[in-house]
Amino acid sequence: MSVAGEGPAGIEGPVVEAHGLHRTFTDVESQEIHVLRGLDLTLSSGETVAIVGPSGAGKSTLLHLLGGLDRPTRGTVRLRGRAIEDLPDEEIAELRNRFVGFVFQFHHLLRDFTALENVMVPQLIAGAGEEASEARAAELLGQVGLSERHGHRPAELSGGEQQRVAVARALANEPPLLLADEPSGNLDIATSERLHDLLFELVERHGSAFAVVTHNRELAGRAARTLVLDEGRLRAVGDGAIAER
Repeated sequence: MSVAGEGPAGIEGPVVEAHGLHRTFTDVESQEIHVLRGLDLTLSSGETVAIVGPSGAGKSTLLHLLGGLDRPTRGTVRLRGRAIEDLPDEEIAELRNRFVGFVFQFHHLLRDFTALENVMVPQLIAGAGEEASEARAAELLGQVGLSERHGHRPAELSGGEQQRVAVARALANEPPLLLADEPSGNLDIATSERLHDLLFELVERHGSAFAVVTHNRELAGRAARTLVLDEGRLRAVGDGAIAER
């Protein structure tokens, strides 16, 4: 679906590839629920895609599979060419921390940590030194307009500021892949628009592949492609045929 390109670190090939993804859950009555039904998706550096569709269609499930937060029932997810679905949890966690940035609807910041410390955490987990991590965190907070808020904890920040810290944290390790799940779902219209501007500005600056799940039409319209997830498959907007099988 996309042409492979050269990544931010000079690595050629797709950032993430999903092939034949199935995800099945079992409900309380032991009935199987087929959420994803063999879809494919490929994203290369600099590509932006919005994933839309009805509630409960499996959009968040798809992001979790792409980012290694969940494992498919069947199918393959390759992150920078490496199949991750059968790796031990520790190896998936390491790859996820190095290669994937997540921005969720709820920021999930560590409440007892300052904004600076929250952005430092992924770098420290990856083995970066404290001085380098602090410098990088300060730089990113500057990029999201929070240079004066380094020492503030989440409870001392507005909802929009908390989301901007979450964006900075997601980019801390310069991930080739950025995934966002309703990133402005809890914000007012004006704050949402500022966050959207920021996301696309930073994605362009960092050259990440970017996939966003959203019900927000304005946000979806900012992406180069919009795909609809329905009945377990993806199709391009305006295309009656299934674009991803």
